Amino acid sequence: MVGDGEEVRFDWRRGGAAAAGLLAALVLVVMVFLVKFANDAREQALDAERHAYEVALVVRNVSANVSRADAALARFTLDEDVKTSGNVYTSAWQLAGYQINQLQALQRGNPAQLQRVAKVQQLYQKHGEELALAARAALNKQGDTGISYFYASAKSGTGQALDDALNQIIVSERAALKGRIEQSQLFTAQADQFTNYLSWLGIIVGLGAVFLGVVAVQALRQNAQARRAAENEAERAEALELAVRDRTQELWEANQALKAEAAEREAAEAQLRQVQKMEAVGQLTGGIAHDFNNMLAVVVGGIDLALRRLNGPRREVMMHLNNAMEGATRAAALTRRLLSFARSEPLLPERVDTTGLIHGMSDLLDRTLGERIRIEVETAPDAWPTYVDPHQLENAIVNLAVNARDAMDGEGQMRIATENVQLAANQVGDVRAGDYVKVSVTDTGCGMPRDVLERAFEPFFTTKPVGKGTGLGLSQIFGFAHESGGEVGIESQVGKGTVVSIYLPRTEAAATVRLHPAALRTETADLHVAGARILLVEDDPRVRTATVGALEDLDYEPIACGSGAEAIEIYNNQMFDLVITDVIMPEMSGPELIKHLKETSTHEFAVLFVTGYVGEGETDDLRGYELLRKPFTVGALAGAVAAALARTSEPPRSAARR
Repeated sequence: MVGDGEEVRFDWRRGGAAAAGLLAALVLVVMVFLVKFANDAREQALDAERHAYEVALVVRNVSANVSRADAALARFTLDEDVKTSGNVYTSAWQLAGYQINQLQALQRGNPAQLQRVAKVQQLYQKHGEELALAARAALNKQGDTGISYFYASAKSGTGQALDDALNQIIVSERAALKGRIEQSQLFTAQADQFTNYLSWLGIIVGLGAVFLGVVAVQALRQNAQARRAAENEAERAEALELAVRDRTQELWEANQALKAEAAEREAAEAQLRQVQKMEAVGQLTGGIAHDFNNMLAVVVGGIDLALRRLNGPRREVMMHLNNAMEGATRAAALTRRLLSFARSEPLLPERVDTTGLIHGMSDLLDRTLGERIRIEVETAPDAWPTYVDPHQLENAIVNLAVNARDAMDGEGQMRIATENVQLAANQVGDVRAGDYVKVSVTDTGCGMPRDVLERAFEPFFTTKPVGKGTGLGLSQIFGFAHESGGEVGIESQVGKGTVVSIYLPRTEAAATVRLHPAALRTETADLHVAGARILLVEDDPRVRTATVGALEDLDYEPIACGSGAEAIEIYNNQMFDLVITDVIMPEMSGPELIKHLKETSTHEFAVLFVTGYVGEGETDDLRGYELLRKPFTVGALAGAVAAALARTSEPPRSAARR
């Protein structure tokens, strides 16, 4: 029994050892699986860390490319250089869109981040539409319009919102990255703990559990490899972070370089604009010298002949004086055309019937074009009315007719027509959708090649010989049409002819007319107040003498001075019904003088500004007062003075004395 018992005890020990070995093996297997699970979890956490760094890098690249596109577009709107700035803007903007698509692919499976990426795409498209307006305006060479659109896109806040949305993605990734790093550290600690348990188990099993020892050694090796891999991944993550930091520094330095380059380019462009301005002035002077000298010859010749024949027949003297007056009037008209080109002469629109206006110009066109030009007029009987400046429209038609005559070398057939048309948006140039009256001039001349057609509206560009044209005709028409809310279109074929069409918007305005103050003399003649006291401020002694003589002939009582300081001293000692002052004077301008007198005066007085040029900065100061342009006739002066006196709420003191 003992033997049996010993055998039983032996079997029990062997079974216990086997059970212990099996249990140790099971524990070892479980420990191995736990270590593998911890390593897999750590690898997933490391993959998540790499994904977060990759997302951050893509987001930084998107932000950098958007900034680069904005900077390139800013340069493009300033210098309109399509080959450099425009291409940089296009490539940078498209690359940003491609990287946003990459960002969307990287965030697949993360609904919250996908919503943020969708918001980034919406802001990217919206900001792209805003920048496209500025790019299109600069590409079409619309002057400062491109800069205005770019400034409006910067003020809209879309670009800042796009940067904020990208930063939200980075912030979210960083928060997730922090949790993943903590998770990785937790799994690493668990793996280390399991390894320690495995080591203790190997000591307990001892040398007899060779298999378990081998497994434990393998587990230790795997653990060591995992640690080395974790260290390598940590080093790679640190290197990636350093690379991102270096890239950010490079982008910042590139941005600073772009700012410096923009400042240098702005200075260079200012110098270039000054050179171009001087070239334009020289070209304009050469173009108009011939016409202006002819007009001055008529004026000087007429006055000289009138002086020589003062004692002769009155009819002959009046003929020479009328010729001189006509030459002076033509010179003043040329000056007004130049002011209109410079956008300094304001338009005086009114309701215009284009059919009646064109038929009323028949005699003028016949005298201007000569007998060898056959004019065919086709006007729509039901042409819509327009609200434009009739004198500018007449001038535009005459310019087109003269250009057509020159294109036909003084002989051929010309057709002037009107038509009611409906245009879609941008159907012709930048025209808005709506109803328009089309005024077209067609010739059978030489036509325009493509290179000439592309530059037809450029100021000072002309194909005529030197002294035969200033190159302002079509540019004036272009400016007039745009200021009137319309557009100009050209169709031309070399050897067949040209059609130039002016599109003017239809109007429903009532049949009222805005008149220049000088044209109101017939309506205000009954407001003439003989003996009204007038203070005249004019820095040019010759103009001052002539104006005083004219006012005295009109039965007024003028007192003249040559500066604003003298006017203030005289006004403080006397009372006046009207102050007539030049706009541009040294030391104190006319608007500044009137402002001072209005603030210090205790009684009401009328104001009349007289000027030969109105700068852009004076428009608001002149609003609400009468304005008379130089040169003017005595009749125009009488009408302007009467209109100015009619504006005051108090009757002239001279009238009260009577």
